[in-house]
Amino acid sequence: MFALLANLGIAITKTVAAIITSSGAMLAESIHSFADCCNQGLLFLGLKASTREPDQEHPLGYGKEIYFWSFVVAIILFSMGGLFSVYEGIHKLSSHEGLKSPMIAIIVLSVSIVLEAASLYGCVTQINKIRHNMTLWTWVKNTRQSELVVVLGEDIAALLGLFLALIAVILSIVTGNPVFDSMGSIGIGVLLIFISIFLAIKVKSLLIGQSSDSETRDEIKRFLESRPEVDRVLNLITVQLGPGIMIAVKAKMAAVDSVGQLITNINTCEAELKKKFSSVQWVFFEPDVRK
Repeated sequence: MFALLANLGIAITKTVAAIITSSGAMLAESIHSFADCCNQGLLFLGLKASTREPDQEHPLGYGKEIYFWSFVVAIILFSMGGLFSVYEGIHKLSSHEGLKSPMIAIIVLSVSIVLEAASLYGCVTQINKIRHNMTLWTWVKNTRQSELVVVLGEDIAALLGLFLALIAVILSIVTGNPVFDSMGSIGIGVLLIFISIFLAIKVKSLLIGQSSDSETRDEIKRFLESRPEVDRVLNLITVQLGPGIMIAVKAKMAAVDSVGQLITNINTCEAELKKKFSSVQWVFFEPDVRK
């Protein structure tokens, strides 16, 4: 929500400034901000859809919808943001009429940098609550929360893009050569393309079915092996389904006198597992003596 409101205000301001100044870099930045607004709306849609209850058609729920919409966001960032900015910069190289009222562009970009930095700070603050002792890069590589990764990527791209646009406008003023403004637009587009490709690759793994992070998986395995009902975990499969996790366990159970007692022990393990790990929503338990 913080990112959406910040981007909406920035987008409107940039558009007005782009019209007044005829700056290609400013226009590229305004399109980028409107694309970000659209992206935040899609992430809201994905988060809401992912909370729907399982039904006959989707017995494991709709948790992975957030991954689909995150992937769509990466595509929009690539097309509306990256490709358009590159096109606009190339087009302006041959037909740029120079900047009008360039100080307006500098003021708007400077204010936008402050607002975008605040948005990035808000995103990092949310991430810091859950990344524990991991570095930010390690968290980005290992996390299964695609919506936070997407917002982080967008905010970083936006902040870097604003600096590129500001440098391009200043160089155009100092040298009197509007080509620098066009080069700024191209640079912003290339930056967005690289960020969008990174996000698409990250979300693709989740979309096709990725396990929970290794730390959670190890904790689940240790918990099961600590249970008196379990002799040894033979195999453990976890699948991240949005905010929820599906688990398939093959375990050698502790010796019991009857099948009924074995069933009770399995049910106890499942119940305690869900109580310990709130994200675990589905457990499929298979007793066995070998892998």
